Amino acid sequence: MTTLPRTLPFAPDSPLAVLLGIATDTVGPDDAEQRDDAETAAAHHVYYAYPETLAGVVDAVDWQGYPSVTVDGGRRLEPSAVAWLDGGAWMHHTLRITEHDGALDILTLVVPCTCGRGYVDITLDTEGVLVDILTDLAPTQGRSPHLTDGSVDCGSIHAVPALRRLTA
Repeated sequence: MTTLPRTLPFAPDSPLAVLLGIATDTVGPDDAEQRDDAETAAAHHVYYAYPETLAGVVDAVDWQGYPSVTVDGGRRLEPSAVAWLDGGAWMHHTLRITEHDGALDILTLVVPCTCGRGYVDITLDTEGVLVDILTDLAPTQGRSPHLTDGSVDCGSIHAVPALRRLTA
C-alpha cells in the first residue's frame, strides 16, 4: 500500500511561494497584450500578403484587437482583430497556432447578405482570391447575393461587432 505525502502549509515568502508566484505571473499575455498582438499580426499579414489591395486602404491603426475567449464546451478561440470596411462589411483576422502547422494567418471578409437578415463570411487565401470575390460583390455594392439553394449561409453571423468606424 502506497502512502501519499501529507500536504503542509507553506510560508508566503518560502521558495515554493515565490516559484508559484513566478508561474502565475508568466501564464501568458493579459487581455491588453492579446489585443495589441492581434492588431499587429493582422496589420503585418495584410501588409505582406495583400500589398496591392488591403494594404492600401486598411492601416495598422484601423485594426481593433480582441483577446481570446472561451466558448460553449470549453473551446478556446484565439485572439483576433477586425477592421471596418464600411457598408456593413469588415475584415476578421486570426493567427491560428498549432503544434502541427505552426502559425497560420486566417483572414476573412465578412459581408452583409442582400436579404438583409445576416452576413456571409468568406475566408481569403490570396490577394487574387480577394480580387475575385470583390469582382463578384461589385454588382451588389459589396453584399453577398442571397441564394435559396442553401449553398451560402447568410445566418452564420447575425450582428456587427462593436467596431471603431473608420473616418476619412
